Amino acid sequence: MPIITAQNLGKTYRSGKLQVPALRNVNFSVEPGEFVAIVGPSGSGKSTLFYILGGLTAATTGSVLIDGVDFAKLSDAERTKMRRAKIGFVFQRFNLLPTLSAMGNIEIAHDIANLGAATKTTLDLSLLDHLAGLLGIQGRLDHRPNELSGGEQQRVAIARALITRPSIVLADEPTGNLDTKNSDAVLNMLRTSSRELNQTVLMITHNPEAAQVADRILTMRDGEITNIEKGSGVPVHA
Repeated sequence: MPIITAQNLGKTYRSGKLQVPALRNVNFSVEPGEFVAIVGPSGSGKSTLFYILGGLTAATTGSVLIDGVDFAKLSDAERTKMRRAKIGFVFQRFNLLPTLSAMGNIEIAHDIANLGAATKTTLDLSLLDHLAGLLGIQGRLDHRPNELSGGEQQRVAIARALITRPSIVLADEPTGNLDTKNSDAVLNMLRTSSRELNQTVLMITHNPEAAQVADRILTMRDGEITNIEKGSGVPVHA
């Protein structure tokens, strides 16, 4: 069964009497462990789709199924619980807490995931060591965000998203503010999380070259999916 299914998704924003459609009849599914890139120009609906898939905003029409469960039929508390248990977010602007070290930012993600959980877990230090090694941040975990480069902050944000072993990783323009070297490191890490950790990755990007790392590429324009093609699935500069 697909881990994500979008069925006839539509989203319309209203301002007074004005209605602006952001998504129109979007349909697709994603298999467990698949890496999917969503590309398209600004205003194509990519970010709106991202927020709906993550349960951060509601669709106007249609539905999103996560592991067969319809987000729209859950209460706010149930949606929050599902996000904590199943979804890791990587944002373009990092969203690290400035008063905490890199380690503190990673730990708090684990603590939040444990809120309301039936079974509490302890921080997986072996996974943390593994992620820190892959991301090249082993010696930077005691530094606060303002002491880290943009690339290091993004890699910490990825470690934070992956530390709870989410089934799904949603990455919104994760390389948008990075140079080529750091972009390559981030893309390869997302590729690795899909291959080695069997995590489903959906990445929004405006960069066609970055999208080629994915297994499939969905192209959006004017709120619709206009094309679906295979990506190379090969790490960059491998």
